Amino acid sequence: MILTDLLSMVLRVAELVFAAIVAGVNGHYLRMISNTSDWHQARFIYTEVVAGLAMLLALIWLFPFSGSFVHWPVDLFISICWFAAFGVLVHYLDGSCGRVFAWGNVTVLGDNPCGRFKAIIAFSFLSAICWLVSAIIGVMWVRDHENRYRRRTWHRSRV
Repeated sequence: MILTDLLSMVLRVAELVFAAIVAGVNGHYLRMISNTSDWHQARFIYTEVVAGLAMLLALIWLFPFSGSFVHWPVDLFISICWFAAFGVLVHYLDGSCGRVFAWGNVTVLGDNPCGRFKAIIAFSFLSAICWLVSAIIGVMWVRDHENRYRRRTWHRSRV
């Protein structure tokens, strides 16, 4: 029980940190392309919205309550949103900065646009994985507690 609580807290902290990195680097990129069309900015705006929502939910669910495990459908939904953000960003990259999973030049700071873009992609993918693992842990926790509840036998007192 304590192990799942601890793992859940570690995952929530990772989700919060990854979303903050994506929001910061992506926000900087959005500021740089602010004079382009809204359609060109759509994938980055979507990523920023997902990062903001993920930060909010990770911050709320960071506290170790057993009720935080029953939110696994939302964890799964946010994971799917992160995978969609990862997909649209990879589609936009289209090989211009090298292979997608070649994260050797990933940088959050500096003037390397490919490194910054790869950072957005890398942390989007890592965040999607963390949210998916949180959902899986939530499903396992809920099923375990349902089985425990069903195994109990309720007897009435004969007094």
